[in-house]
Amino acid sequence: MKNRENIPKATIERLPLYYRCLDKMDTFEDIDVVSSKDLGGKLDIPSTQVRKDLSYYGEFGRRGVGYNVNELKKSVGKILGVDRMWPAILVGAGNLGHALVNYKSFSMMGFEIAYVLDNDPAKIGNMINGKKVQDIKNIDKIVAETDIKLGVIAVPTDAAQVVADEMIDSGIKAIWNFAPTRLLVPPEIEVKNEDLAVGIVSLIYHLSWQEEMETKGE
Repeated sequence: MKNRENIPKATIERLPLYYRCLDKMDTFEDIDVVSSKDLGGKLDIPSTQVRKDLSYYGEFGRRGVGYNVNELKKSVGKILGVDRMWPAILVGAGNLGHALVNYKSFSMMGFEIAYVLDNDPAKIGNMINGKKVQDIKNIDKIVAETDIKLGVIAVPTDAAQVVADEMIDSGIKAIWNFAPTRLLVPPEIEVKNEDLAVGIVSLIYHLSWQEEMETKGE
């Protein structure tokens, strides 16, 4: 396997797509062998790109035969680190926090929200999908006792940076941020921003453009 620092970011971002597709084929479609053409076709990715992406991590499959679906799924899962469960702390027990805790497909990707924290006395003590909402003041104790490295931020924008700082101070190493703001963190802390507003505005833009083209065509 090549040095991970030299692997293109786009390749890394496609790996979860391969894993999810392989898992679907293995679990629900009863497919034993798949070619790079068929795998790429399911994801609208050229077969040459599929082979190139996988080649960064070793040799898989047999020329002229294809890939064993179950074996490739296990290999890609190991590369991604989803061959084991990664517990996380979520801060923010509002509507978004509820939705994230209740999302069942996270476990398929090796991700589990193990603790839910908030600073609102009205929410502390409530149960969300079997998990008791705890006071965010407990974050240092929880991280120290469990060695959790993942944190999820589902709080309003004005509270996101404070929560991020508390997470980092407690020992969290990677943050999944759902607040629509960029966080200031040390370079060794990995942050993935999920700005839901950007996603919906992108869809609206395309709809608006489509309507404009249809109007001009009349």
